[in-house]
Amino acid sequence: MNDSATRPVVLDVWCDLECPDCYRALDDLRALRARYGDRLEARLRHFPLEKHKHAYAAAQAAEEAAEQGRGWPYIEAVLTRAAELSAKGEPVLLEVARELGLDAEEFDTALIDGRHLLAVDADQAEGKAIGVTGTPTYVIGDERLDGGKSQEGLRGRVEEIADRLLASA
Repeated sequence: MNDSATRPVVLDVWCDLECPDCYRALDDLRALRARYGDRLEARLRHFPLEKHKHAYAAAQAAEEAAEQGRGWPYIEAVLTRAAELSAKGEPVLLEVARELGLDAEEFDTALIDGRHLLAVDADQAEGKAIGVTGTPTYVIGDERLDGGKSQEGLRGRVEEIADRLLASA
């Protein structure tokens, strides 16, 4: 049996959880995940921007949520509250954790002890190395699509590439 037939197409989404454009990209991501299911693996990659002072903490919190088994629900919940995160900071991250039934004390500890710093820094370094400059940026196959400038037509472009990759698998 051919392994590649069962291997999903990977869509890396370089994201800043305090970014309004990343919030707007959520609908496209949900639609892509609904259309492709297991055939598309959407991976959130951290790219906190300096202009968003709580994005770095949010990225670490997202790593803690993933460790507690609720990565995507947490990411989506934080993105829907990006404006509140900008205004109120880290308490919003703990509030979202509590609302999702996660161990908020463990989140607090993780933000203090920095256990997820390396994962966030590694993502950011890799993003910079491949030319990511803003968020959201999508990488699928060998193509980088910059959604920070405009989301217009991006979902269609991702679908085109995914369909091509799936057909050739």
